[in-house]
Amino acid sequence: PAPAGMERSRSPAPALPPYEPLAEELGMEGLPQSTVVSVEPAPPPPPRDHLAWSLCMTLYANVCCLGFLALVFSVKSRDRKVLGDYSGALSYGSTAKYLNITALLLNVFLIILVIALIASGTIAVVSLFNHEQEYHPFLGPT
Repeated sequence: PAPAGMERSRSPAPALPPYEPLAEELGMEGLPQSTVVSVEPAPPPPPRDHLAWSLCMTLYANVCCLGFLALVFSVKSRDRKVLGDYSGALSYGSTAKYLNITALLLNVFLIILVIALIASGTIAVVSLFNHEQEYHPFLGPT
C-alpha cells in the first residue's frame, strides 16, 4: 500500500497469496514494490574535547599554566576518542573544560585587578599633584 497522500500511477496488482509462484502471464512489473527500511538508533555524539578553547587559553590566558594543562587534557581526550574509548575521552574532556573555566576566571579576575590598580594609582597621582599645587603654586616666570 502507498503512503497517505501518494498515489500510484499503475493499475492495482492482483492480490496473490504469499509464497505462491506467479502465473505465467503475470510479470514482476504488475506487483506492488516493497521497500524495507531498517531503522537503527542514532549513535551517541562523541564527547567534546574542547581543543580550540584550550588552545586559546594556552596562547592568550595561560594563568598558572592552567591553559597548557587544559591543552594536554584536550589532546588526551581527542586521542581516546580516536581509539573509541568514549568514557576516557569524556573524563579527559571534562577535566580540560574545568581547567579552562578556572583559567578563564583567574584571567578575568587579574584583568579586573590590574584595571583597579591602574585606576587607583591614577587617582593617587592626580590627588598628589593637586596637593602639591596648593602648597607650591606656580607663580610664573621670574
